Amino acid sequence: MQPIVMPPNIIDHFYLGGSKIAELRGVDLPSPRRPEEWLAATTSRAGEPEIGPSRTATGALLRDLIAADPVAWVGSPDGPPGDNGILVKLLDPDQRLPVHVHPDRSFALSHLNCPYGKTEAWYVLDTTGADPSVWLGWAQDVDPDELARRVDAQDSDWMLSRMNRISVRPGDGILVPSGTAHATGEGVFVTEVQEPTDFSIILEWVVTTSTRDESHLGLGLPLALTATNHRAFTAADLDRLVVHTDPTSTSAAPQRLLPTDADPFFRLDRLAPGGRGAPGLPAGFAVGIVRSGSGTLSGANGEPMDVTRGEVVAIPAAFGDWRIDGDVELIACRPGAGWPGTLVTTGAGAP
Repeated sequence: MQPIVMPPNIIDHFYLGGSKIAELRGVDLPSPRRPEEWLAATTSRAGEPEIGPSRTATGALLRDLIAADPVAWVGSPDGPPGDNGILVKLLDPDQRLPVHVHPDRSFALSHLNCPYGKTEAWYVLDTTGADPSVWLGWAQDVDPDELARRVDAQDSDWMLSRMNRISVRPGDGILVPSGTAHATGEGVFVTEVQEPTDFSIILEWVVTTSTRDESHLGLGLPLALTATNHRAFTAADLDRLVVHTDPTSTSAAPQRLLPTDADPFFRLDRLAPGGRGAPGLPAGFAVGIVRSGSGTLSGANGEPMDVTRGEVVAIPAAFGDWRIDGDVELIACRPGAGWPGTLVTTGAGAP
């Protein structure tokens, strides 16, 4: 079974951006609010089922292909129908994103009838501006009632002043545990990997085109805000959540790009063999982003295929163990270790 080169799937959103995505993917930028591309996605945007899922060049939904043959595509019949176990995005903001929170699996199972929460991670591809930054968690404990009042007042300064601001550079990999208040800064172009949902609780809608009514997943703000972790991250916590990989290096083996705590949710590797033949990754579903150069993608059970900068490839489990050769850099995004056996689905519907 062969990998599929996926057409662009760039979507409009409530914040500005998108020029770096358009350049990488070789498409026009018809709107200043096209800051996200969802790559080989089987997930829908919250409340908008037609937005998000990726289609092949023939118009078929990848979700439908997986539902029809889950063993060939994801290696198991046990996941939710049509689910690939991961949501991968290119994220290119021309403004600071709002402070927001994603629920964990327990909250999602109890209140959203879904086995997935939304732990996520960023791998920084490029930055612009004098001090490209992200905000990750609270720097001091936050009283839940005080937070509710500040959210109601849309007090951005109060929220940001109590968060950890982290300067970033290309090659940084940052894990954002569910429940963590966070925001990505202007000019920070990332590959974002996450659990396959669109569950976002917006604490700071005033800096976007979103509204209060769109901020709480239909749960009401009092309940939605209980998904927030109000405890401060220590220096040791932050050290555990941030790693750096030299984005210019080559390696005979895949380079892991995220902290080990990400492994139950998703895995992200950089393959940059520098023109050499090199070992690749084991069989399993993957989304491959060809970041630079060109090369040959080879699998144990398929024909080699040429790939080049800007292409996004959906790699099925049936392609077998695979590798990439050539003067090329490919970012491989995979579901968490042990997926889908790690899901607890009692009482939950499909995501």
